[in-house]
Amino acid sequence: MTRPRISFEFFPPQSLDASFRLWEAVQVLAPLDPSFVSVTYGAGGATRQLTQEAVGTIGRNYGLNVAGHLTCVGASRAETMAVAEGYAAAGVSEIVALRGDPPKGAAGFEAHPDGFADSVELVQALADTGKFKIRVAAYAERHPEAGDPLADIRWLKRKVEAGASSAITQFFFEAETFLRFRDLCVREGITVPIIPGILPIQSWEGTKRFAARCGASIPARLDESYHYAIRDGREDLLSLTQCTTLCDRLISEGVEDLHFYTLNRPALTREVVRVLGLGAPVALGKVA
Repeated sequence: MTRPRISFEFFPPQSLDASFRLWEAVQVLAPLDPSFVSVTYGAGGATRQLTQEAVGTIGRNYGLNVAGHLTCVGASRAETMAVAEGYAAAGVSEIVALRGDPPKGAAGFEAHPDGFADSVELVQALADTGKFKIRVAAYAERHPEAGDPLADIRWLKRKVEAGASSAITQFFFEAETFLRFRDLCVREGITVPIIPGILPIQSWEGTKRFAARCGASIPARLDESYHYAIRDGREDLLSLTQCTTLCDRLISEGVEDLHFYTLNRPALTREVVRVLGLGAPVALGKVA
């Protein structure tokens, strides 16, 4: 069995305290030898400059392979490609190309008058530069805007045809959700790696709100388990068990990459990786 590769997602800080949390997260997880790490944009591209700064700093100071996120929201084509060129100048060779969420309060996505209409156009423009390995988003469950169950897969295929070399899924709670999606992708002729996005559950109530916004279905049995675990003070133990069990099942089904959404809180992610026996061995100490 192939030893799976691991990768981590961080988000850029918007305050001094958040900055300390980001750099602690990077310091804790960097020794695990991830194949890459990524840094997100805020909704509507709100953290564009902060993302660029974080990507550059992580690459320079930690020697990690960093993939910068890039979205179409609220920017012209020239402005968007200027960000990509800034990544290239900083030595970044990977981009996670996304349409992006609309700004807070907006009814839905609306393309900039001089901007990219969608993620396919963005992927194509990035591919035309010849400078980047391009990763894109995928949805193991139906995207809230998708018209039918296969719409997401057809759209993913268009992004692959435009130049994407891999896709990272939205998080999910059951391995079968990802495995069914992977099978459908193969049936539809998508041959690039489909990487499962894993969300270690830091707070069950917060995770449920997040899931409702992005369309991730919540298994009733898991909700019930958290009800009793929270009551009995065992939420952290359940989160560790749930995440390692999910990952172990995926690995047993031949998954070769796991991408962890860390939320800049590294302790649980590190413990999951340790229990799974992945990553480079590190001395474990207390993490605040």
